[in-house]
Amino acid sequence: MKNDTRSLLNKYYLEPKKITIKNTAKIIDDKIIIKPRINNDIINTYDYLHSRAFDYFPYPLEITDNLEAYPFIKDNNEPLEERSLDIMHLVSLLHNKTTFYQDIDIDKIKGIYEDTINEVNYLNNYYTTLIENIEKEIYMSPSSYLLARNINIIFESTFYVRDSIEKWYKLVKDNKNKRVVYIHGNIKIEHFINGDKPYLISWNNSKIDSPIYDLLTFYKNNYKSSSFVDLLKYYEHNYPLKDDERLLLFTLMAIPPVIQDKENEYIKCININEIIDYLYKTKNIITNYQSR
Repeated sequence: MKNDTRSLLNKYYLEPKKITIKNTAKIIDDKIIIKPRINNDIINTYDYLHSRAFDYFPYPLEITDNLEAYPFIKDNNEPLEERSLDIMHLVSLLHNKTTFYQDIDIDKIKGIYEDTINEVNYLNNYYTTLIENIEKEIYMSPSSYLLARNINIIFESTFYVRDSIEKWYKLVKDNKNKRVVYIHGNIKIEHFINGDKPYLISWNNSKIDSPIYDLLTFYKNNYKSSSFVDLLKYYEHNYPLKDDERLLLFTLMAIPPVIQDKENEYIKCININEIIDYLYKTKNIITNYQSR
């Protein structure tokens, strides 16, 4: 890695005066970004996107066995709402340009169904045990009281997930083919740059899959700060979801997280409050969207 970096700097006649560290990347003099290579297929990813006339990503200056180097793109700050809308525009464009249909893999369909059922069974047992233990407490801790006061939204969510995954499975199990796209795999605000044009960065998790997974990761990464109903409507104006796709998206969104096992009571309260907030927001989104 060090030798590759030195060779790259020599190639571009750079004698670094300023190096900015951002996560695993190094920004050299606001000219080049160097980061470790993680995805061995990243060159094929870029070539494929180019072949589909999608060029909203920084094309690498250099890729070696150990690193990737990109031109530095200055980000123009804009309001969060505008950034979120721009991301939805790029995601819908990506999905439009890379759509194709493939034969149904019934084992994969059954796997999604069974994994979801197993997860919701685990969550029901997990939260039932927690609430039973809380009811045995003589004096409730703040986190126990917070959970007990809001346990209904958790069980409402698991009931919705179980009911919806059953409906989804009935919709798709006899289908002959399904729609797939090239997904980015980790859509979040931090992976968007508005430079000379909009860019999506960090394509290490990209792959062929259902379009809903880009929407799901965006929601989970940004549910606190985005108006997801409006963003989803905008996305669907450009790239309408099929009924089974939307149903699976809402099903996976509604799965309750587990409580982080923290001894610090304050941190535990924060975590429980975030779970409750997430579930109420998700319920409102699904209810409002389905009644539009």
